[in-house]
Amino acid sequence: MTVELDSFRHEVRSWVAASAPQDWRAASATHADFLATQRAWFKALVAGGYAVPHWPAEWPGGGRSLAEQKIIYEELARADAPRLLLSFVSTYHAYSTIEECGSDAQKARYLPAILEGETWCQGFSEPGAGSDLAALKCKAERKGDVYVVNGQKIWSTMAQYADRCLLLVRTSSDGPKQAGITFLLMDMKAPGVTVRPIHQIQGDEEFAEIFLDNVEVPVSERVGEEGAGWAVSKATLASERGLTLMELSYRMRGGMWRIAELIRTNGRQDDAGVLRDFGRLATQVDAACALADRFLENRINGIENIGDASVVKNSYSRALRAWTALGLRLGGLDEQYRAPITFGDLNTGNWMADFMNSYAWTIAGGSEEVQRDIIAERMLDMPREPKSWVGA
Repeated sequence: MTVELDSFRHEVRSWVAASAPQDWRAASATHADFLATQRAWFKALVAGGYAVPHWPAEWPGGGRSLAEQKIIYEELARADAPRLLLSFVSTYHAYSTIEECGSDAQKARYLPAILEGETWCQGFSEPGAGSDLAALKCKAERKGDVYVVNGQKIWSTMAQYADRCLLLVRTSSDGPKQAGITFLLMDMKAPGVTVRPIHQIQGDEEFAEIFLDNVEVPVSERVGEEGAGWAVSKATLASERGLTLMELSYRMRGGMWRIAELIRTNGRQDDAGVLRDFGRLATQVDAACALADRFLENRINGIENIGDASVVKNSYSRALRAWTALGLRLGGLDEQYRAPITFGDLNTGNWMADFMNSYAWTIAGGSEEVQRDIIAERMLDMPREPKSWVGA
């Protein structure tokens, strides 16, 4: 740690201590309260210069080095400050897509709007095309200066609150499945867009379905060339498996005190089995953080390897399941009464909700099985999985 970084950490820690909302879980009792808390916290982070440290230097708070970004995430996790769930897709997925692949007009229009609080969702998955994204069927037909979109999307995080959508559509059925996909930026208030929240097992509605009935999207809102959406989507997904997983891993490590506190309050300090499990978990969480660190450093240095992102994602999702499972076991029934339940994977304050939600991470952004296939076939050069299995 250099003197400069040590000084920066002190600066961030002081700011977070003075600015982070207190008792924010209790202040998020309803969805309306949650949205208000999230928007106020995002606005404060933008003003403080800590909302988008991964953006370029020309943006407020941008241009931070990797070491500085790590310090910010560590200090936010250390203070148990709320995670920016509502602007998660906006500041990572939408930013990465538009910055890397968008036109100058799209950058000028949408990036400032994100910092002003415009909310984005992602329209990738469909009922028959989740992990196999290339199987999507949501169709867009070009008519003059617009694309007319018809179809359905599912598992779109907080789409009911979104202003805009990163939308993958099929514009051609000729050739390889990946070649007929186009990437659009859609106005969620456009005529023909219907959003239906999905009631989840833990009692919340973090995800939603999006129904598209003759929705017109201007051709100027296309990212990249027609039929090049598959390549553009890689910029979106790489963001999810890079910086965001680093932040989430740090939050998990920063939250280890919650489990340590359960051990203390339940008088389990001398329980060898509990201490053994705690030690294993600490090692697993540290490993997830280290893998996320290395992935991001390689990506920044241009030496990212195929399959690296899959290793990071599976490592995080497994560590999260172990983290929430131990918290649930130690917390017992009493901890399950800790309402309110807000959105989020490890933010709710209710161990049962966090445990059930942890399984979503083994599916979202590409299932664990798909990631294993990528690792086996493209990283380890093992034989490809057969297209179909023949019964014995």
